[in-house]
Formats: sequence, structure tokens, C-alpha cells
Amino acid sequence: MRAVVIDGVRAQPEVREVDSPFAPEGGVVVQVMATGVCRSDWHAWAGHDDIAWPHVPGHELAGVVSQVGAGVQRWRVGDRVTVPFVCGCGRCDWCAAGDAQVCPDQEQPGFTQWGSFAEQVALHAADTNLVALPESVDFATAASLGCRFATAHRALVARARVTKGEWVTVVGAGGVGLSAVMIARSLGARVVAVDRNPDALALATELGAEHTVLTDGRDVASIVADLTGGGSHVSVDAVGSEQTCADAILSLRRRGRHVQVGLLPPVDGHPRVPMARVIGWELDLLGSHGMAAVDYPGMLALIESGALQPQRLIERTIGLEEAAALLPGFDSATVAGMTIVDPTR
Repeated sequence: MRAVVIDGVRAQPEVREVDSPFAPEGGVVVQVMATGVCRSDWHAWAGHDDIAWPHVPGHELAGVVSQVGAGVQRWRVGDRVTVPFVCGCGRCDWCAAGDAQVCPDQEQPGFTQWGSFAEQVALHAADTNLVALPESVDFATAASLGCRFATAHRALVARARVTKGEWVTVVGAGGVGLSAVMIARSLGARVVAVDRNPDALALATELGAEHTVLTDGRDVASIVADLTGGGSHVSVDAVGSEQTCADAILSLRRRGRHVQVGLLPPVDGHPRVPMARVIGWELDLLGSHGMAAVDYPGMLALIESGALQPQRLIERTIGLEEAAALLPGFDSATVAGMTIVDPTR
């Protein structure tokens, strides 16, 4: 099969012919029809994750089951499926409780194993992790759910528990940030979107952001405080840097809730976070790590009803060669929305 292969940290990705995968016991092989390009893929390329090289990235995917391994009960060849980027083992207490997103023995396509920047991908523990796709949800839309949209949904609904009328500051208007804007609005919240890209902020406004803030050296926290009458009730760092994390936390009002979604690689040992503000204002800091397969049906029902429209976040669709060229610079890309890869191109 054709796949995007990376030979080592920060090596130039290349499209090559590699051996096709086989279905592991309890798992399946999925023919990839669509897969997303995410900042997390860039983190893996940059060496911020423990990756075995050579490696195939890609963790947001949708497609058709092409092989079924021994012991699989729920799935058949030809089934249309997607999968969370965190795949639980299906055996531990966390998986049994429906919290596969924090499974201690989790697999992550594109990180712990070869991923979906390829024509096919092997997935483990299929009965725990696969999600059936309604016919009304196309593959590109489904691929956009696996990391960014599902993560934003769980971050706001299950972790921050956003309620109608609250202010939500979303720092970063890429895929996960724009997802957060859309989801926060669907919950009745009032949204302030923050980004360095005017085009991304324009899209955030289209999706329901009441205010936007361009990060051009101004004091983001003070601006948000003025716009919201003292700061937001909830903040989301959808980028993952010391600056964006600090901007998000400092934009909160007293006793606010911050959700860290963007990966925060350490700089000089550990990321610096404004903990004095956290302590003095009794802020809640919440991590959010994807969403388990058992929670997908509720989100998919909202998509089928039209209440949520993740397809509006897709800016472009590219092929494997373009994905290989794009990945090394994705941390500084100014794409206003999601990039989807079609491996058949």
C-alpha cells in the first residue's frame, strides 16, 4: 500500500510503497477513506512523542472495514466506521467504566503504532473502539471528529460543563478551536475567539463567536476581561504553548474553569503556567484527552440532526503527497479550518 513514511525526528516525510497491515487478534484493518492533518501529528514528527522509527503518522480517520481479526464480534467487512484517536485495551477498569480515553494500556494510531496517512490502517480492540457511521455522515466529516471535534465536545460538555449564558474564551482558531466555538454556541454560551490569523477569526465569527481578538502583541487577558465584564467562565487552550495556555488562564474570571486541550511540550524542563493566578482566584485546571467510543452516539445524533455541523470546518482536501510536504510546517500553518487527506487521490 501507499503511505506517508517518516524515517526519524524531523526527517522529511515521503510517500512510499510499504507492506499492507494485517488484522490483529481482536482487531481489524480499515481501508482509509479520509484522515485529518492535526497539530498533534506535527508534535510526533518534531520528536515530542516517544515514536518508533520509521513511522506512519495519522490518527483522525474514517473508512471501511477490510479485514476482521479473530475474536471480533461486532464488526464485519464492509462496515463504515470511525475511531477515537485513543483506543482503549477493552480489558481494564477504565475501559469498563466507559473511560477508554485514559486507558493505561491504550493504543494510538499514528503514535504507538502506524497510523492513517496510508491506504490502510490496523486497529486493535475493535469491539471497544470502533464507531459505526450513519449513512448520512460522510467519511471526511467523520474523520474530522476523531481528535479535534470529539475532543472539543468532551472538553466543553463533560469536563468544563459549559452552561447557557456563560462566556467561553477559545484560544486558537484551528480545527479544535473552531470546533470548540461551534460546540460552545450550541450549548448557549457566548464565545470570544483568539488567534493570530485574521481569516481564522473571520471563520470563528461565522461559526458564532461574539467577539474575536487578534494576537498582535496586545494584552489578550485584559481585552477579554473588558469584553466579558471581568473574564470568561471557561477558557480553552486549543493550541498548546506557554503563551496560549497563559492567555487562556489569565482570561478567566475568579473561580473560572480552564480546559487544556492543546499539547503543551516542555520548554527548559517544564511548561510555565501562571499558578499564582490559579491559586489566588481558585481556578479549576482540567485536562481533556479525546473522547471514548461509547460517547460518540450522542454527538453523532446531533450531527445527523444538523445541530452540529463539523463539515463546515473542513477547508481543503489533499492527497498523500501534499500531506507529506505539509506536515513539517504545520505548526506555523495559517489554515482557517481543517485539512483532510484522501489517500485515494
